[in-house]
Amino acid sequence: MKPKSSQPDKGPSQRQLRVGEEIRHVLADLFLRTEFHDKLLAREHITVSEVRMSPDLKHALVFATVLGQKDIAPLLPALKKVAPFLRAQIAPRLGLRVTPELKFVADEALEQATKINKLLHKPEVARDLKEEGKGSALNPPGPDAPDPH
Repeated sequence: MKPKSSQPDKGPSQRQLRVGEEIRHVLADLFLRTEFHDKLLAREHITVSEVRMSPDLKHALVFATVLGQKDIAPLLPALKKVAPFLRAQIAPRLGLRVTPELKFVADEALEQATKINKLLHKPEVARDLKEEGKGSALNPPGPDAPDPH
């Protein structure tokens, strides 16, 4: 048995990452090939962007979005209802002793990235970046800029 470390948690283990990625692939395949009886799920294209596993691998937090940047919130109750079916479908493909319980949540990473991108391209921010330092990642120096070295 591994001794407890006084260091804070370093993040997910390699096994958690590997199992989460495998579940993501299996769920993506299921959403692509399975016809659901729920009318909401039947007409939407659901994308699984990430799966985070609990340390004991008994719970999986599934981050999902709807193709076309629609809001997934109305689909979350339907996904919760179909989660036991999906769990039964992924069980034989995973080969784990315990198949994780699936919990679906909206993935807001793309939405956040879009907001940040819009902020960075506002004229006020671009002006500040230009004044702050010529040569930042967003505003590289031109060919006629003096050499900073």
